[in-house]
Amino acid sequence: MASERLIEITHPDDPRIAEFRNIRERDLTGRENRFVAEGTVVLRLLASAHSAAGDFTAEKVLLLKNRVAGLSDIIDTFPSDVPIYVAEAEVLDGIVGFHLHRGVLAIGRRTVEDGMSGLLDRLPKHALVLVGCGISNHDNMGSMFRNAAAFGADAVLLDESCCDPLYRKALRVSVGSILTVPYRRQSSSVELLAALAEHGFAIWSLSPHGAVDIRDVTASERMALVVGTEGDGLPESILSAFDSVRIPQAPGLDSLNVATASGIALYEMAAKHGRI
Repeated sequence: MASERLIEITHPDDPRIAEFRNIRERDLTGRENRFVAEGTVVLRLLASAHSAAGDFTAEKVLLLKNRVAGLSDIIDTFPSDVPIYVAEAEVLDGIVGFHLHRGVLAIGRRTVEDGMSGLLDRLPKHALVLVGCGISNHDNMGSMFRNAAAFGADAVLLDESCCDPLYRKALRVSVGSILTVPYRRQSSSVELLAALAEHGFAIWSLSPHGAVDIRDVTASERMALVVGTEGDGLPESILSAFDSVRIPQAPGLDSLNVATASGIALYEMAAKHGRI
């Protein structure tokens, strides 16, 4: 890594790193598809996505000065037009508004232009997708993407009431999987599920009171697992319109956390699909 590429920041008010300022209070999600990437794993995946001309590009990187040597292989992956800023701990903390012990940040931008129908048209003949309806918790969102990546799902599809996966915490919890699993967030749940049905998907809605044991789900070429928001779960209109599945559990507990439940159910479906 060429040291002359590093740009040192000596004051928190430097306009070149304005996007990183007070990130806890003003996350970039929703602002022209830009977002904050945090941590080594997420930075590596962002660098990989950028170099592969995928759905994401990096605009700039900000690092704790004493972390640079250990990150040289990742830094070298970014093209020369991506500035690499470095700062001492007290300056970095002043920029972000709290003690950032990881010392690794980047500003990324999502470049996807086609919508839900475009992604559905590109899915393979044998496809497995995870669908979220009304997922508003950022931890759950990140965990669902991590599950999707772990069990080889081809995409994550979200209705418009879901939170933005590019929120900083969701991205961190996903350990960067949001950058690697194709996704779209748009349309109502009804429109989204209708589109899946039109594309030949067998749609399975997950509920504690589902009609079919998840272990008994019938394999099909195209399978979609639908999960709902924490607490209320999926509305009756969805549960009654499509096949429903349950995860058997000991009595005394109403349901599993949606992140845990999606992982268990995806594991079973991926096994049926021959992916694991």
